[in-house]
Amino acid sequence: MSAFGTWPTCCTSREMSAFEGKSEIPLVEPMLGREDIACSMFSGYTPQYGPDLYRLSRRIAAMSDSKVTSPQHLQALQQAAQSRGIQISIFGVTKPDEIAAAIDAAKTAGAEAANFLATPLFSLPGTRNNQIVMERVNALRLSSIFQWPETAEAGAVLGYGPRFTDVYRQRAQIVAKVLRGTKPSDIPVEQPHRYELVVNLKAAQAMGCQLAPGLLLRADKLIE
Repeated sequence: MSAFGTWPTCCTSREMSAFEGKSEIPLVEPMLGREDIACSMFSGYTPQYGPDLYRLSRRIAAMSDSKVTSPQHLQALQQAAQSRGIQISIFGVTKPDEIAAAIDAAKTAGAEAANFLATPLFSLPGTRNNQIVMERVNALRLSSIFQWPETAEAGAVLGYGPRFTDVYRQRAQIVAKVLRGTKPSDIPVEQPHRYELVVNLKAAQAMGCQLAPGLLLRADKLIE
């Protein structure tokens, strides 16, 4: 199997096992879930934004897809957060029916903000699952950050990462190379070329969320 894509894969172990022993099958995967933006913010992958994003929030809920995010990844996230004096609690979700209850539990536990780790389960803008997420965080006045800039444009407070449309455009380009005869083993794993920070001031003001001035200065797009 030859795997290549634009972001570490979100396939579950069961899905990946279906390809074991099938080295002739190229796997083109849009890779949405391992190197989520939450870990990046705390671990220093994007240090220019990390300190500002949660300067005013010391208790954060990390909302994860238990089928996607590995225990090792969550442990690294917790350690990185603790090193910065941030208390982070993990709330795992495995199916859409659990999303609202998990967000409610995070708020009840004292979370001041929520970081939705990258997964198609609740972070894709325009989906029913994402609508559930937005309804709950708005009702609870819980500020949140997502991987996709489009999510902030749709009503979340913050969105930082590659644009969803760009990721799949990049994926299509890789598929085109394969169809033209390029060997999958000759195609390197690619990361997105552009990351955008979108800050929705309108949503932040509606929630009474105070954002650090440095964050606003660094935003690629401000929604007022």
